[in-house]
Amino acid sequence: MSDNPGRAPSPAPSMQSEASALHYGSEFGGSMVSAFSHVSSGTNRSQGRQGPRVRADLSGLANPHHRTIQVNEADDQLNMELDEEQVPAGQKMYIWGTRIAVDVVQAQFREFINNFKAGQVDEDETTAVGEDGKRTEMNLDEPYYLQRLAEINISEIPILNLNLGHVKLYKESLYRMVIAYPADVIPYLDMVVNEIFEAKYRKILNSPIEVRPFNAEQTKSLRDLNPEDIEQLITTNGMVVRISPLIPEMRQAYFKCSVCNFPHECDVDRGRIEEPTTCTNCGNTYCFQLIHNLSIFLDKQIVKLQEIPGDENTGQTQHTVNLVVHGALVENVHPGDRVSVTGIFRGNFNRVHPAKTALNAILSTSIDVLHFRKMNQNRLHDTNDGSYLSEDRIQEIINLSKQPDIIHRLCSALAPQIFGHEDVKQGLLCQLFGGTRKPTKENENRSKLRAEINVLLCGDPGTAKSQLLQYIYKLMPRSQYTSGKGSSAVGLTASIAREPETKGVVLQTGALVMADNGVCCIDEFDKMSDSTRSILHEVMEQQTLSIAKAGIICQLNARTSILAAANPIGSKWDQKKTIIENINLPHTLLSRFDLIFLIIDPKTEEYDRRLARHLVNFYVNREDLEEEVHATLDIALLRDYIAYAKDNINPKLSQNADQALLQYYLEMREAGKRTGHITAYSRQLESLIRLSEATAKMRLSEWVEKEDVDEAYQLYMKALCQSAVDPDTGFVDVGILATGVAESTRQHASALSEKIIKLFTQRNVTQMSLHKLLNEMRADDTTVDKHVFNEALQLLVKEQKINKTSDKVSLVL
Repeated sequence: MSDNPGRAPSPAPSMQSEASALHYGSEFGGSMVSAFSHVSSGTNRSQGRQGPRVRADLSGLANPHHRTIQVNEADDQLNMELDEEQVPAGQKMYIWGTRIAVDVVQAQFREFINNFKAGQVDEDETTAVGEDGKRTEMNLDEPYYLQRLAEINISEIPILNLNLGHVKLYKESLYRMVIAYPADVIPYLDMVVNEIFEAKYRKILNSPIEVRPFNAEQTKSLRDLNPEDIEQLITTNGMVVRISPLIPEMRQAYFKCSVCNFPHECDVDRGRIEEPTTCTNCGNTYCFQLIHNLSIFLDKQIVKLQEIPGDENTGQTQHTVNLVVHGALVENVHPGDRVSVTGIFRGNFNRVHPAKTALNAILSTSIDVLHFRKMNQNRLHDTNDGSYLSEDRIQEIINLSKQPDIIHRLCSALAPQIFGHEDVKQGLLCQLFGGTRKPTKENENRSKLRAEINVLLCGDPGTAKSQLLQYIYKLMPRSQYTSGKGSSAVGLTASIAREPETKGVVLQTGALVMADNGVCCIDEFDKMSDSTRSILHEVMEQQTLSIAKAGIICQLNARTSILAAANPIGSKWDQKKTIIENINLPHTLLSRFDLIFLIIDPKTEEYDRRLARHLVNFYVNREDLEEEVHATLDIALLRDYIAYAKDNINPKLSQNADQALLQYYLEMREAGKRTGHITAYSRQLESLIRLSEATAKMRLSEWVEKEDVDEAYQLYMKALCQSAVDPDTGFVDVGILATGVAESTRQHASALSEKIIKLFTQRNVTQMSLHKLLNEMRADDTTVDKHVFNEALQLLVKEQKINKTSDKVSLVL
């Protein structure tokens, strides 16, 4: 029980042990679940773990207040099969409304726990915590769940994740009972597991072990859930889009007589509290008061689950469903997580009016969650998942990192279907690894330094920019994909919504917040509106998102890497123009990208031949291509490699690397002085540091060496020579990204402004049309274009020497 406000839970009834399925609630309400297994799960015995309904043949154990279930045809067939199996006589206790004998269920499950051997398990089920505290490979020749109990004995985290696929493989009738009557059967499974554990280890944990089922065979999409699934165990997949604040839900009420102070405790039965009417001590009626601070509450949270983008049918919108989460599962998932949810599908009655008892005939549906499982298939592991790798896998990763060509091998494994673009792939790989986060103390008076790397891909259409974005989106966890034209400021930041449970106003986070600790891929970046683009300035540098709307003032974490793709104006890159003139993006935003790659079709015969051969081989000899890709580096190994590096490697700058960074920065500044251009700002130095740290992570090195700085500098200069070159001089000018104007253009505009003032003086006029003035300047200097002309006019306006209207220029007297 989490946050018990006043007292410990009352002891269980004498006919049940503390681990009994009829004992409401559980003391295990912490957040340690995520540290136990990647198959994270949990809900305390609340909605899904209430006491089972039982009936007895000879004893009066049945609760008269429990309703009787109408048995449908499928359930009746199951009951007939159970009757055939229950040959021994003397069964006394049955689940209410069925022919399922409790003793038979427990006997079958006890046999399953003691004897089941998993011939094949999923990737996240292959390891367990050993006696030394490290994760080791499980012995699949030994009973699988006895090894899981041994893990619980070591970790003391009372959760047993039950793969229903294993149950069906071993005993299909037991599997069907769990699916059909989860609220009744699962508590008895808890009792069996606790009995086996106590008998084997002679040990009682602080909280009873709870069975958390997952992986129901028929995983349903949200749109396929129907009334037939109500009160049954289902598994569905989706993406978390919103979570509510914690809601305290009463599990046991504490009443006290106002006359004689006699206490009375009452369990909450399916959302109802039976308030006592008569005091058994003094005989007075309607004299009880509810004492809140002595009642027992359980954490509750409402999670909104949405279909994963791309899973919906053509022309249909994405369905959503509310998840009801209790106890240990609270705060275990966050917006942006892609999860597989196992729980009980509920149909909830709604009142016609809050003050009336009449109910609507149309029910609202929700899922009482029993288990969460993060979906990582074909995707990088999520944060901290590197700790779940086995020792053999970690050793394989370490051996791979010692290869001299490790960076080349990693780049070859990234998007192998896309031909060429080696420098771009290396830049994207640096983005996936990221830099080293610098922890800042709360009282430390300095700004937080970002470790995320932002990358912009720009160039001609049809050069695989969108394909690279899609590949990173599908590979990276907590990633979001959006298009510039279809994105709004609210969609990227947060919108205001009303929480149906509490009726309060809450924030529904957008793509940037949901991609926290991930990558936000933005295609068609140049077509994004100015109001939408303006919110990216804070996110790309401060890694936060400030919100002030509808009375909610907060600052959300947006520690996301931005991967954007943009096309030039007119869909053709003009080599005679700067990047600012080619794409419709402000220089204040471009300067926040660490790497800007220009992807242009070279239009050479050799390149065309190699590209055509690659595409033809991809379609004709697809199997051979896949074998070649697999021989380079397995994609699963690449995922584990990056996950391990992000979780365990935090390289620091060595003395040699420090000197190399300083030397490169001074050389860039000195080169700018010689050519009269600005070639480096402090942001360029910070980008070099982040790229050097990412390169060191690729080698799994705890120190950034000079070779990492050299590799990062070469990559950075390749990108800089593409994106920040002055087309008039051919030299690198970072001022194009920082101010939007090249130094040569600024000097040309300054000289032109003096000629304009001189022309007004010579002609002895105070006013002239823009068209005539431009022609006069071009007559004297043929290199004058509209861009330089406008820069000269803006300079004169700032100096308050002229006034400019839409079609005229007048001299200020």
